[in-house]
Amino acid sequence: MFDLSTDSMQRARGVARVSFEQGKLRELAQSGSGKVMLPATYRDMPEAVFLNTAGGLTGGDSFSFDASVAGGALMATTQTAERAYASTGAAANVDVALRVGEGATLFWLPQETILFETSHLSRRTRIDAAPGARVLALEIVVLGRAAMGETLSQFTLRDRRELWCNGAPEWVDALHLDQELMGRAAGLGDARAFATMVYRADDAEDRAIGLPEGLYSSAWDGKRVIRGAAADLWPLKKALSHAITQFTDGALPRVWAI
Repeated sequence: MFDLSTDSMQRARGVARVSFEQGKLRELAQSGSGKVMLPATYRDMPEAVFLNTAGGLTGGDSFSFDASVAGGALMATTQTAERAYASTGAAANVDVALRVGEGATLFWLPQETILFETSHLSRRTRIDAAPGARVLALEIVVLGRAAMGETLSQFTLRDRRELWCNGAPEWVDALHLDQELMGRAAGLGDARAFATMVYRADDAEDRAIGLPEGLYSSAWDGKRVIRGAAADLWPLKKALSHAITQFTDGALPRVWAI
C-alpha cells in the first residue's frame, strides 16, 4: 500500500529575500521553490515580485519571504494568487518578514490566497517598522472559487499579522478560521472573499480617503485598518484597488494588471 503520511511525501521548500536601500538593490537571495523577480517599473519606486514555483501549497510545505527597505520606497507583491491545496493533516507554513527603516516606505500588496477543500494553512506576517516609517500591508483570502461552484466544507486557516516598532507590538491581528467557525453567528455569512489592510504612517489618522462600498475603516495611534468582505473576489479586489491608490499616489503592482 502507498504511505500517504506527510513525512513520506516530498514537500516544497522555498526561501526568497530581497533588500533595497535608497531605491537600489542591496541583496537578493533565493533557494528551493522561492523566487524573487525585479521587473522594470518605469518609475522611481522599485518593485519586487515573490513567486512560489511549486505552484501552490500543500500540507508540510514551508516558505519564507523576506523584504526590507532602508530609505526610499519599495513595492512588493506576489506574481499570482497563492493556492492552498488539500492537506493530509499537516499545515503548510508561510512566514513573511518585512522591515522598514526610518523614513522609508514599504507597500506589501500580495495577490489573493485561495483556499481549497481540506486545505490547512498557517501563515505569519511580521512587519518591523522604524519610527517615521510608512507601511501599507494587505492580505486577501478567498474561500473556494465561486466560478467553479466550490464551497468549502473542511479547511483550517491560521493567519497572524504583526506590526512592531522599537521591539514593541503596535498591532496584532490573529485569525483562526475553519468550517465550524464559519457557521457561527460571527462568521462571514455568504462572503467568499475577505481582506484586511493596515496603513501605518504619521498621517494615518488624518489622511482623507474615500472608501468604496464594502470597505470599512478605523484609525488610532498612527494606524488605519481597512477591512472588507464580498460574495466574490472581483468586486472586493476592485474596491481594494481603488483604496490602495489613495495611499500609493495612484500606483498598483504591475502584475495586478495581468
